[in-house]
Amino acid sequence: MTAYFVRRFLLMIPTLFGITMLVFTITRFTPGGPIDQMIARMQAEAATVEGSTVAIPEDVLEELKKHFHFDKPVWEAYLYWLGDLLTFDLGTSYKYNIPVVDVITSRFPVSIYFGLIGFFLAYAVCIPLGVFKAIKHGSAFDFTSSALVFMGYSIPGWALGAVLLVLLGGGSFWDVVPLGGFRSENWEQLGLFDKIVDQLHHTILPVLAYAAGSFATLTVLTKNSLMENLGQDYVRTAFAKGLDERRVIFVHALRNSLIPICTGLGHAIGLLMAGSYLIERVFNIDGIGYLGYTAIIERDYAVVMGVLVINTFLILLGNILSDVFYVLVDPRIRFQ
Repeated sequence: MTAYFVRRFLLMIPTLFGITMLVFTITRFTPGGPIDQMIARMQAEAATVEGSTVAIPEDVLEELKKHFHFDKPVWEAYLYWLGDLLTFDLGTSYKYNIPVVDVITSRFPVSIYFGLIGFFLAYAVCIPLGVFKAIKHGSAFDFTSSALVFMGYSIPGWALGAVLLVLLGGGSFWDVVPLGGFRSENWEQLGLFDKIVDQLHHTILPVLAYAAGSFATLTVLTKNSLMENLGQDYVRTAFAKGLDERRVIFVHALRNSLIPICTGLGHAIGLLMAGSYLIERVFNIDGIGYLGYTAIIERDYAVVMGVLVINTFLILLGNILSDVFYVLVDPRIRFQ
């Protein structure tokens, strides 16, 4: 089994190379890149001073292309970028003019904060709900909760967030929560209790939007898995021995029912750390997702590649962690 996980880790290398090479090539042929933006900025500054459009000298254009490695073939420029990556240098942001690593690390805590809360909220609600639905299968509660859960699942998280902002955000009829952001601008001047209240006000809606997409999946998976185990011979034998119903359900059947759910933990960890592009855009949260979104819009390719590398690595690592959790939860599994 050790050999299996070693192979999985080694397969991450060509996968990461393939994804980054594809995206790097696309950025080379997409208009509006760093050179085009710098030329437009120079012409705008020259027009402001001289009152007319000024042509950029050829030697300046050549220097710009050399600086961004646009004077080289795509494969050679990619090798330069790859060499910097191997030394943990993701380049410098064209927009912020600081190292990409600093830009990304400053936003990691925000995405992890919302992702972790949404992750734990989803599991804390969906597992008990799925268990109760399995026990009350076919009841009015089962049908009603299923309708509500799937109604929420049919709405994308970012769309649900936009609707909630319209209904509950600042300036609306109820005006319960702020319109977005991670904290209020005067957060540093607030007292401890006011800081907690302010943080909660900025957390409620984004967390609901984060968790909405996984509610239906986790709930139905828990219910179906538990119902399948309740029909197994070992459960009928436990009931025949006169064991308490709660003990049979929550100790014997539920333990085996959680195996499919636990195996998705690794993938979920990768996603929650990567943030959500659209949800963070809707709530104007400066996380990894929003950073990647703005970098694509503004053609900040150094940041785009940096976010891509980190997100891809986390998702690939999460897939391996899913297999690890599978082995830990079910010792019968042996990967060969």
